[in-house]
Amino acid sequence: MLRSKVSFATKFFNRRYSSIPEECQSEKRSGLVIGIYQDCNGKQMLTNSGEAYDNDYGGRIKYIMERFKLSEGKAKLLHNISDQFSATAVASLGEPSKTYSETENLDQCKESIRVAAAAGARALQDSGIEKIFVEAFRNAGAAAEGALLATWRYQDLKQKNRQKTECTIDFFNPSADEEWNRGYAKAECQNIARMLAEKPANIKTPMGFSQSAVEILCPCGVSVEIKDRDWMDDKQMIPALAVARGSCHAPLFLELSYCGGSEDDKPVILIGKGMTFDSGGLCLRPCEGMGEHRADVAGGAAIVGIMKALAVLNLPINVNGLIPLMENMPGGAAVKPGDVVLTKTGRSIKIENPAYAGRVTLSSALIHAASFSPCLVINIATLTSGETMAMGSVASPTFSTSDVVWRELKKAAAETGDRVWRMPFWDHFTKNVTELPTVDVDNVGLERGAPLCKAAAFLLEFAPKVDFAYIDISGTGREAEDCPIYYRKGLMTGRPVRTIVQFLSQMACPQDIHSSPC
Repeated sequence: MLRSKVSFATKFFNRRYSSIPEECQSEKRSGLVIGIYQDCNGKQMLTNSGEAYDNDYGGRIKYIMERFKLSEGKAKLLHNISDQFSATAVASLGEPSKTYSETENLDQCKESIRVAAAAGARALQDSGIEKIFVEAFRNAGAAAEGALLATWRYQDLKQKNRQKTECTIDFFNPSADEEWNRGYAKAECQNIARMLAEKPANIKTPMGFSQSAVEILCPCGVSVEIKDRDWMDDKQMIPALAVARGSCHAPLFLELSYCGGSEDDKPVILIGKGMTFDSGGLCLRPCEGMGEHRADVAGGAAIVGIMKALAVLNLPINVNGLIPLMENMPGGAAVKPGDVVLTKTGRSIKIENPAYAGRVTLSSALIHAASFSPCLVINIATLTSGETMAMGSVASPTFSTSDVVWRELKKAAAETGDRVWRMPFWDHFTKNVTELPTVDVDNVGLERGAPLCKAAAFLLEFAPKVDFAYIDISGTGREAEDCPIYYRKGLMTGRPVRTIVQFLSQMACPQDIHSSPC
């Protein structure tokens, strides 16, 4: 019920409505995130949902916010505003006129919503709130993504009494449920990829990863087939098997199948690097930072998250996921610098540097992908630190043989805030890895420099003769560094799950345009 300004003023002196919690409110564990804009003159305005909520309680939030000026992407916790919630987080979206920016390749409206929802939800979570409600802002899907990604933690290996209380994220505006549910599903599945990448390597062995994939995907109708070493040998995956020889953990090959389209529709093939730990093999990596290479399975983890999202969203498309799982270790049988292996098609690969063995294992998966008669192949992997030096955590360098595929990937990335940047499949790089005097292909190349472009050129040599894209996530798919607030620093990001799900949605439902002010 609306309260008059007079009654509010009278009651204000009898009770404090502030940013300081009262002891008597401690038993209430729910909170609400609402948004506030700031126009070019510095005036702050609540969102429509925030305004309606505030009016129900006599304008208390507006009264308090007159004392504070929030910077964009920041949140302010207010306590004792209502009996419904023990805390209300007011999060700033900045100016209300944001839209798509071609220069930034970013839907800045949706991104500001993600950031604001993340800031508000994180503030409530850090204050001990267990049940967080988030308003729709101008795009409920973006709000769900920001809040869910921001509040994710990895605590599976901590003692129960040392774990921080987990919070749930719920929607405050039931009228936009469908949009919220889509965003929630995408973020939840990206968090699955984060969990798989975050696990320590001694738990996340090829078998351990496979078991997790079964537990995650089979209940939602995605087929998971675990192929063993004998099957890989029968398929002549000699390059992948050669890399796996240095580890005592047997390699496995995962085939994931989601059949949402008609039987006549050719599938999209998603291939993820599944190196559960990459020590560098006999070209051992430096000890400092080596532990981060448990995340060299991030490409495969993203594939699992994507497949889960396709099933949850029930997209009308056929997609197969291929993940070669193994470790790259310096055992007595490990590949040596200069070893040469033959592919199923008879081409020779010189493993000049065993630390670059990830692309060698992917050659076997790419050759196998042709047996599915796909319409498109997308490879996601962490192949080189050169990408990290080039773009850091801001964008994923992306190679594509198709302008149409690139255009749709760029559009999807702008929608999700997980940006991509096109890199070239130039003949110069192809010649660098193929024009050798003694072998067909080299995993390093003739010249120094351009490691990322040479890695992509290497993959293209084995890709089926259909549209092909390679997304390198060396800088974006591992531990969050220079990332938006909705990625907690030091934890895996799970990128590019939402971007690929959005891309596949555009493929499957090009006419399905959901209305939103953003």
